[in-house]
Amino acid sequence: MDPRPLLIVDAANVVGSRPDGWWRDRAGAAARLRDALAPVAEHGVPPRLTGPTEVVLVVEGAARSVPGAPGVRVVAARGSGDDTVVELVEAAPDRRRLVVTADRELRERVGALGAEVYGPRWLRGEA
Repeated sequence: MDPRPLLIVDAANVVGSRPDGWWRDRAGAAARLRDALAPVAEHGVPPRLTGPTEVVLVVEGAARSVPGAPGVRVVAARGSGDDTVVELVEAAPDRRRLVVTADRELRERVGALGAEVYGPRWLRGEA
C-alpha cells in the first residue's frame, strides 16, 4: 500500500474556474495546470496536505493528449471525467484521498466514498 495521500484533480473543472482564456486552448490550459501541480507532489498544499503526495490530474475532451510530467500522473478519461475521478477514488480505499473540484454532483459522489473534497481556490492557496 502506498502511504502517500492521493490528490486527484478534476482538470476541466479547475481550469474552468478562472476566466483566463482557457477555452481557446484546452490542452494548453491543462498542461499549465499539470506544471503548476508538480511542486505539490513534493511539498503538498500546506497546511492540510503535506508532501510527499501522489498527484493525479484527470483530463478529458480536447485535453486528453496532455502527457504526464515528473510528479504528476495524467489520466485521460475514456468517457466522463467525473466517472474517472470516482473510479480513482474507489480504487484506493485504504489511502487518504483528496479530490479537487467545484462540481457539486462529483463532490457528493466522492464524498460518499470517504474522500476529502476541496474547491479550486484551496488548490491555489486562496481558501
